[in-house]
Amino acid sequence: MKRSLAAFIVAFGLRADARAADTYKIDPVHSSVAFSIRHIVISNVKGRFQEFSGSLVLDNNILKEATGTIQTKSVDTGVAQRDQDLRSANFFDADKFPTITFKSKRVEKKGDELVLVGEFTMHGVTKELSLPARLSGPVKDPWGNNRIGLEIKWKLSRKDYGMTYNKALETGGLVVGDEVQIDVNAEAVKATKPDN
Repeated sequence: MKRSLAAFIVAFGLRADARAADTYKIDPVHSSVAFSIRHIVISNVKGRFQEFSGSLVLDNNILKEATGTIQTKSVDTGVAQRDQDLRSANFFDADKFPTITFKSKRVEKKGDELVLVGEFTMHGVTKELSLPARLSGPVKDPWGNNRIGLEIKWKLSRKDYGMTYNKALETGGLVVGDEVQIDVNAEAVKATKPDN
């Protein structure tokens, strides 16, 4: 009898934990993945990726997991010739490396800030990054959906990922900077759980 009761309590506890974890899917219509890089030393060129997906897992409204995938062919700076160059082997080499991905290993809390620690893969190179993040919500939208927001901003060296193409300027310096500023602003919608 005692064993049966203990088994029931454990099973109930596991089911309760499972119910507490919620998956939120990134809503691309209300999200953006943008970047900025220095051009000929004097200005910044800005761009974005038009195709991306991802998910967030929350347990009792605490962020536990985050994943994201970007389609490199969707890079868009508003200039078709430049975008084609970015898709070429000079930069992203989109045919060979069609995606940029991030998968968290853990989520740390430092003061009021969250830090996503995970594997970031770009141009065939994977590195562990610690990304400062801000989580907002959840809130219920006018259509009854639960939503959360996630903001991440960080800088990386494109050379660290084997993207070394450049040209020298006669006056000194390089045409394309090495440091890239990345800004992720995401809205995610709570996935509907199937009826049992």
